[in-house]
Amino acid sequence: MSNQAPRRALITGITGQDGSYLAEFLLSKGYEVHGIIRRSASFNTGRIDHLYRDPHEDGIKLKLHFCDLTDSAALARLVMDTKPDEVYNLGAQSHVRVSFDQPEYTTDVVATGTLRILEAIRCYQDWSGKQVRFYQASSSEMFGQVYEVPQRETTPFHPRSPYGCAKVYGHYINMNYRESYGMHCSSGILFNHESPRRGETFVTRKITRAATRIKLGMQSKLYLGNLEAQRDWGFAGDYVEAMWMMLQQDTPDDYVIATGKMISVRTFCELVFGHLDLDPDEFIEIDPRYFRPAEVEQLLGDPSKAKSALGWDPKTDVEALARMMVDHDLELAEQEKVLRDAGHNVGVSNNQA
Repeated sequence: MSNQAPRRALITGITGQDGSYLAEFLLSKGYEVHGIIRRSASFNTGRIDHLYRDPHEDGIKLKLHFCDLTDSAALARLVMDTKPDEVYNLGAQSHVRVSFDQPEYTTDVVATGTLRILEAIRCYQDWSGKQVRFYQASSSEMFGQVYEVPQRETTPFHPRSPYGCAKVYGHYINMNYRESYGMHCSSGILFNHESPRRGETFVTRKITRAATRIKLGMQSKLYLGNLEAQRDWGFAGDYVEAMWMMLQQDTPDDYVIATGKMISVRTFCELVFGHLDLDPDEFIEIDPRYFRPAEVEQLLGDPSKAKSALGWDPKTDVEALARMMVDHDLELAEQEKVLRDAGHNVGVSNNQA
């Protein structure tokens, strides 16, 4: 039996969709996982509660720390205290439409927040002599008004939102620290990735939640924006494995992570409603409030480099993804209906998938 200490990972954004799947994956690999959460009056740990409440586990493998990507001093102390082997920067204000309403906050967290944690890691490395491997969550939104289809690692960026602009800065400052300081910094340019743990304000989850509630007679309409926008949708659980693979390489690099298949929001609606034997045209209405000031019409990734260099392949296609999300949200809607019919005005947790 080996006495070697487990590898230690630090995850920003651990309570989000990607953070929860990544924590789950790393724990299955035997890692000790540390996660950053923001201090608030209420807990937001629903997606990860099942990971640190197992009474049969020996020792604490998951530890949460109050910190924030806007606080450089706290980040520096946390990196010094946790002494991570790997850092995964998944924390963000990640809703594109919201970034138009909160551009300054989005930029502070997504762009400058990346700089703050990179600088904390650099200072820790200089002090300790220990190499820390860093993963930056870049985004297909950086391509924006695309110059070629599909988009590759070499495709020029033309972001069309404050979120996309902030991600471009994060991507390039990550590259700068890699080239300037010899740090092991990799970026995953992840295209849209969804799951039953996706936030309910994001379009795919908004669709599956509404469709299942409509099926049970609990909702009458679904209001959406641009139905013709096309996206490359994959499963978040597949994509976190690619993040880990990047940090196992001897040489850091940047990779597009995608399925290589693109469908429209309208087609996704048809998959979801069709799985429930419903006609989406009967229930969907267009609401101009959901259009972005600058639209991104097409995003399609070319994952060839990730496949050849990392050996990564997406396991879940968009059809299976839609079914997975519908099945989860139908169960959730059924629970909600039971509570409503019983006269209880009680929210149901939706992040335990």
